[in-house]
Amino acid sequence: MVLTAIPMTLTEAKEFVDNFHRHNKAPQGGVFAVGVSDGSALVGVAIVGRPVARMLDDGQTLEVTRCCVLDDAPRNACSFLYGRCWQAARALGWQKMVTYTLQSESGASLRGAGWKVVAQTKGSDGTGWMNRPGREWQSVVGQSKFRWEAA
Repeated sequence: MVLTAIPMTLTEAKEFVDNFHRHNKAPQGGVFAVGVSDGSALVGVAIVGRPVARMLDDGQTLEVTRCCVLDDAPRNACSFLYGRCWQAARALGWQKMVTYTLQSESGASLRGAGWKVVAQTKGSDGTGWMNRPGREWQSVVGQSKFRWEAA
């Protein structure tokens, strides 16, 4: 099966995430989004924005804040999206891209796209997360994660 990148607005991508993501809501903002088609329908989206962690927001780094595919999407749809996000970011002059997975997730799609684990984060109680307007508690905030990087 041939996968195809689909141009997508942030609004369209956020709507897809709100409808289909397993455990997260759509992020507040973004820099760009990309969709993936299996030839007949949209089967996934990725949203890229500035890093959520302030220490990583150095003007050279972007973060894939959401990657979301349908349950019946082709196996390599996530890897395709991560690869296209990094390809687009490099073409625009960005030097590094990061994303996070729960430690309970395998990370196979990121390894398939050539990303590497560079750090582990521990879950938090959410007090630092909830101190900014517009943020709602999500259970994933309290879970440990791996930080992945493409550079």
